[in-house]
Amino acid sequence: MVKPLEVCILAAGKGTRMKSSQPKVLQTLAGKPLLGHILDTAELLQPKRIHVVVGPEGTELQDAFADRDHINWVVQSDRLGTGHAVMQAAPFFSGDGPVLILLGDAPLIRTATLSEMLITEADLLVLTVKLDDPTGYGRIQRNKKGQVNAIVEEKDADAATREIQEINSGVMLCGAGLIEPWLGQLDNKNQQQEYLLTDIIKIAATQDYKVETLMANDEAEVTGVNDFVQLAKLERSFQQSQAETFMADGVHIIDPARFDVRGEVSFGRDVRVDINVLFEGNVVIGDAVQIGPNCIIKDSRIGNGTVIKANSVIDGAVVSQNCSVGPFARLRPGSYMQNAAAVGNFVEMKKSTLGPGSKASHLSYLGDSQIGENVNIGAGTITCNYDGVNKWQTKIGDGVFVGSNTALVAPVSLAEGVTIAAGSTITTDVPADHLAVGRGRQRNIPDWQRPEKESETNPDKKSG
Repeated sequence: MVKPLEVCILAAGKGTRMKSSQPKVLQTLAGKPLLGHILDTAELLQPKRIHVVVGPEGTELQDAFADRDHINWVVQSDRLGTGHAVMQAAPFFSGDGPVLILLGDAPLIRTATLSEMLITEADLLVLTVKLDDPTGYGRIQRNKKGQVNAIVEEKDADAATREIQEINSGVMLCGAGLIEPWLGQLDNKNQQQEYLLTDIIKIAATQDYKVETLMANDEAEVTGVNDFVQLAKLERSFQQSQAETFMADGVHIIDPARFDVRGEVSFGRDVRVDINVLFEGNVVIGDAVQIGPNCIIKDSRIGNGTVIKANSVIDGAVVSQNCSVGPFARLRPGSYMQNAAAVGNFVEMKKSTLGPGSKASHLSYLGDSQIGENVNIGAGTITCNYDGVNKWQTKIGDGVFVGSNTALVAPVSLAEGVTIAAGSTITTDVPADHLAVGRGRQRNIPDWQRPEKESETNPDKKSG
């Protein structure tokens, strides 16, 4: 019978080097807090319980993850080291299963790596990695037989120990019921004057417990974040990995160094993504979609064959098959483009439906609108949906032609086949197949003399 796993995540660090009022583990990578990445990974292991050790200001973390009511939040009132942090959580361990220790500021640990750790028969398993430059990390010390007998922190290491390239990742798995006795034997007789969790390796080895290591395949997987330089490097490592995964699945990404996913995105076949495209939230991209440079797509679905041109922003929208968006278009939440619809440069939609084959090619605002099939929206057209207090809807039937520079003052309805003369302000409903002209009466004034600058007609007066 497999004994139930418990996970303990250390998240009490201040992040002093970030010079931020926000807790370090709430800084974001790929649009998600560092701690959120770790929690997602830990939950995939289906542990019996997850304990998160936070500092005295941990209320902000608890509020950020209020939807995860299964977490046991443990407060470390005094930051006296990693061993002391686990001591605070230890009274909550059930003692009948292994305990997996994770770090809240090392967000890219893979579930596959942790699953491999769980099959060990060791009493204590430490995840390690080899670094070309191990400066700042605790070194894995081994005896002549190659067995681990200690982890030595750099401040406590001599010159020979500092030459060791295998370092401690901070991730370890302790056998059932063993960690609490080991924690009870820790002391703070070191340069840091802290209770260091790494000292349990020496304690376990001295007592002839089976101590082993597992080496991570990827340095980024165990890299922690202490400042924004490290965070940026880890962000790019993560995005590069994402891009390579998508490209292996057939997505044509023009430059993976300028590709960002901050959420979940799925791609169909034969998709092409140009530079500086950002995907946020939950995004679904269909087959044969072409996405131009500098676009943002958030919480949206894009249908097969659609072309999204440069510098377009799509947020909370549904774009059906064979549509055209942009350049410089903005689809706000609630926008729905049906098959073969098109919006062009500097067109904004909000909470509106653009019917099949309909188009708004230039400089228009469509808000709170229901627009039918094969409608033409002329340049400069706006739906005046807001009266200063309430929002009102505009309804446009099939085959309507709206001339340029038209203002449709909602609530208003245009029936099928209506034509709106350019430059009109429409304030009442228009019946089917009518021409609506809503202009002020034009006056032509003969011999009009344009005004001139005073400095040109009065040499004594200076301009500016």
